[in-house]
Amino acid sequence: MPPANPRRDELRESETPQGRGGGLVQLVPPERYSMIGFPGGGSIKMRPCSRDQSALLGVRPGSAYASSAGVQHRWNELCLSMDMELILRPIGFVRTGKTEKFDARHQPLESEAESNVLELVDGAGMREAVRDLEGFSRVWLVWWFHRNPGWRPLVLPPRGPAQRRGVFATRSPHRPNPVGLSAVKLLGVKPGRLLLGPCDLVEGTPVLDIKPYIPAYDSFPEESAGWMDAVEEASRAEPAFEVVFSVLAEEQAAWLALTWGVDFRGRMVELLGRDPTLHRTRRIVRRGGRLEIGCGAWRGVFEVEGRVVRVVELRVGYPRRFLNDPARPETPDRQAQLAFLGRWPSCGVEG
Repeated sequence: MPPANPRRDELRESETPQGRGGGLVQLVPPERYSMIGFPGGGSIKMRPCSRDQSALLGVRPGSAYASSAGVQHRWNELCLSMDMELILRPIGFVRTGKTEKFDARHQPLESEAESNVLELVDGAGMREAVRDLEGFSRVWLVWWFHRNPGWRPLVLPPRGPAQRRGVFATRSPHRPNPVGLSAVKLLGVKPGRLLLGPCDLVEGTPVLDIKPYIPAYDSFPEESAGWMDAVEEASRAEPAFEVVFSVLAEEQAAWLALTWGVDFRGRMVELLGRDPTLHRTRRIVRRGGRLEIGCGAWRGVFEVEGRVVRVVELRVGYPRRFLNDPARPETPDRQAQLAFLGRWPSCGVEG
């Protein structure tokens, strides 16, 4: 067992040129440069730091211990004891026009005509970096869930039965490191931007990396998908419920679509037709004795009789005080909701 290191706690409060927790590559000053060997070959050259932390590993450069498995043990121990940080800088931002998560389907329909744009950041060699992408019909986007402040070890997926599952067995955005991965059609490469097909990203999503999709290496359709296999099989069946709209709900939906270009009927019918039971992730709740489903900035009030789901009315999703607050200009469909309340004043929400 390697000797104890009394300076580990001191290290946690140290500052490196890249900030606190700047990483293990900054722990040895210039006068103590050495190549530290690892079992199985390979080496890491250390970089200088602002304070003398040469005793960090508890070994003398060039000693027999420095080339033993003990260094590997010490290295792993330090990795666990430090507050390590990685600095990632977006290479671009996606422009989809989808301001609400509800509008960004978990699995976009490839059959639907949809075009989106990835705007690359200026400079930094981006023009050269996308060279030769034209020959690929699809790319991987590595991106950041920028709207998720925290993570959960157990999550409730929107598809399948209301059962919590380990986050690593899902595509949930509530991850320790909220990184997303999407295979997207590449429609064109233009100076400073990529033209994309259907995707599951909301407006302004930061993209960290682009990789070409290679069918021979990236597709394994014969592999098992765990609990998702049963969900996929169920999704291929006919919807379990018929969804109908009352005269009022149909009038409201038609007015929204014609006047404001807001139409969420198809997505609402899809969700309610599969399963209208209470589900937090699908945003189906019971409020004031009535069932509601959240559809982005809007709500649908419905009732279930046997195998028929009847949408009674549509309602706005934000309180009037939010909609009238000039300090909240980013409220989605703000003007449409105010006009909706002017036409159907009883279809608001409290708050």
